Amino acid sequence: MNTALQKVRLYARELRLPTLAQAEAIVRDAQANQWAYEEFLAEVLRTEVEQRKENQRQRRIKAAKFPLIRTLDGFDFSNLKYLKPETVWNLADNSYIERRENVICMGNPGTGKTHLSIALGILACNQGYRVRFYSAPMLANELTEAKENHTLVRLERQLAKTDLLILDDLSYLSFSRQQSELLFQVISERTEWASLIISTNLEFSRWVEFFGDPMLTAALVDRVTHRAHILNMNGDSYRLKQSQLRQRLKVDQT
Repeated sequence: MNTALQKVRLYARELRLPTLAQAEAIVRDAQANQWAYEEFLAEVLRTEVEQRKENQRQRRIKAAKFPLIRTLDGFDFSNLKYLKPETVWNLADNSYIERRENVICMGNPGTGKTHLSIALGILACNQGYRVRFYSAPMLANELTEAKENHTLVRLERQLAKTDLLILDDLSYLSFSRQQSELLFQVISERTEWASLIISTNLEFSRWVEFFGDPMLTAALVDRVTHRAHILNMNGDSYRLKQSQLRQRLKVDQT
């Protein structure tokens, strides 16, 4: 191996520049194109910066704890007659996060609410925002356990550091009085200074079914919808259609 390249690798490791440690391809391009020294240096530094940005993006996605990866490009709008694609794509620039606005994905089961929530969350991660994904029951349980273990303040501080909190599957599962109050506290505080995405199967008038307290529920709905993009995602279930298609394929194969 070229002695100079060996030294580059050694110095790169000491300086914690992992991309520079694999500089052979850049060296070949520089030799082939007869780059000036400053052009070579600029390309080396650009490559390192781009790799660091990608690593940071991947860390943000990992820290968000998405259950799976979904994108807007892979979202099928064909079954959602009440939701225009441009309404969703207007959210893709993440300006709603800058304006501290919320997004409510509301519709019957199986229409892609979780997919859309994750896709918007990943777009936010891509642009440098800190995101955290929770199912509503999971967050309710974590808040309750944190209160019992006297670590609630620490958990609330962690949530406060996120630019976007995604609360998925706020549906038929009822919460205890304590869980309702803890969720209310987290949601109501966020509506003052940060964004929230909520996916739910139930209309606002039925949220009392899982929060229990009518006054608490009314106050929560008022806070959440004050500055919100409400997406009507009622339509045919993707999962049901896929199940029916698989069943037809089985019949055709017999």
